[in-house]
Amino acid sequence: MTRRFFRILAALGLAAGLSGFALPAHAEKRVALVVGNNDYRNVPKLLKAVNDARTMGDTLKQLGFSVMVAENQSRQQFSETLLAFDKAIEPGDTAFFFYAGHGFEIAGQNYLLPTDVPAATEGQEELVRDSAILADRIVERLQNKKARTSILVFDACRNNPFERKGTRAVAGAGGLAPMTQLPEGVFSVFSAGPRQTALDRLSNDDTNPNSVFTRTFAKELLKPGENLVQVAQRTRRAVSELADTVKHRQVPVYFDQMVDDVFLSGLAKDAVARSDDPPPQKLAVLPPVSVPQLPKEESLNAPIASFSRHNGGWSVVFSFADPTLGISWRMAGKGDFRETGFIDTLDPRTRKRMPNPSIELPGDAQAGTIEVRYVDQSGDMQGPFPIRFDPEAALIRDQRKILDMTSTSWLSFREFNGLLVYYTHLVSYRCAIREVRIGIDTAVPNQVLKMPPCDMRDPSAITAGMPLYMKLAPATQTVSVELTYRDGSVSEIKSFRSANRSNN
Repeated sequence: MTRRFFRILAALGLAAGLSGFALPAHAEKRVALVVGNNDYRNVPKLLKAVNDARTMGDTLKQLGFSVMVAENQSRQQFSETLLAFDKAIEPGDTAFFFYAGHGFEIAGQNYLLPTDVPAATEGQEELVRDSAILADRIVERLQNKKARTSILVFDACRNNPFERKGTRAVAGAGGLAPMTQLPEGVFSVFSAGPRQTALDRLSNDDTNPNSVFTRTFAKELLKPGENLVQVAQRTRRAVSELADTVKHRQVPVYFDQMVDDVFLSGLAKDAVARSDDPPPQKLAVLPPVSVPQLPKEESLNAPIASFSRHNGGWSVVFSFADPTLGISWRMAGKGDFRETGFIDTLDPRTRKRMPNPSIELPGDAQAGTIEVRYVDQSGDMQGPFPIRFDPEAALIRDQRKILDMTSTSWLSFREFNGLLVYYTHLVSYRCAIREVRIGIDTAVPNQVLKMPPCDMRDPSAITAGMPLYMKLAPATQTVSVELTYRDGSVSEIKSFRSANRSNN
């Protein structure tokens, strides 16, 4: 079957552009397509995109992927390559798509530019659309093939390739727009954030054959025990630190719609193999995640917890699938279990007073594990169940949730010796925010609004001297706002009209 498949590719004229592809016969496999475009005919050529694709191809092969490497693809070749990739994917597979080359964003949609893209100028956006590959369409194709896990990585955040001296460039942006509306089971990574450019090299003396992002990302992928989120986070930190050394701003971002933790290189670091356990699968699409051993039947559901920060410390609320007659807890290994007590409510399932599902932790509580146990309806003790407490991650998650729910309160206007715009709300939840950008009388946030640093000891505190407002020209009509969160994701752009002023 493999030979016949290569004959089909050769008939399509793909043999020169593809290498390193093998098609396993079994379902639930790992398949990858990596594309690198250097040799552009009508826009600036690139130096390292092909090398990046080759490096990623080698990396993914080490992770058990059947890899197709496509280089310097014209529009027709790119389309035929995607068709071949489609044919290799079966329901339940893990599909990995990597692209290095020029990318371009038009009206919020991302286009991957083939090597024969025309040199469009102002007003010729349609030429770019017709000759490029829509990134969202790749997501749709993977969904249509019913891939269980789809991973898309774009090292394409470069300057506007259509800018030329003496002409006005086509309307759009270099690089790619955030892909925030992804379907379930999709994970995407971008080599740089919105309006940032990705570095090919750190200096003229940098002889590494790969871009700053790809050299880092490929290395992180091979580290055992890291799930996709950890790989993306570690890559982001390392790339931003490298870029800082040459005073450049490059912070990779990722967008996560995964239900499961996905490990491409081995199990979780804390996985402990027991002698009576069956040997792990060597090439699983989703290697098993380490979970605590339940004390009784495997059908029991471990409790989950939500964390919220307030002035006095932390509130932790536990949720149980089963009816409970009592709840107790302790920090792992520290002292005796403490009862949570009861609230003045009857549980209709047990017809008894409902145990208090919440506890309080001090504001300076350190990261650790909370052990929770409960008495079930039969009077048997279940647990203890470990629940991980990470104050920084919990704070960021809680504050982001509040910001998302209260987006209409991000800004407020007041007339006082002119027009003032207050951003007190953003300052109150600043620990979840990496960057705030605003636009005055424009829908495009084009300037950075400096925020005070986050203080984990008192994260919502507003102290004397903190800037809370800006003075605007009296004729200002609108202010647009875009937040980049600490996890690298970007909010929708919100627009606030000064006509709806509040004098509070």
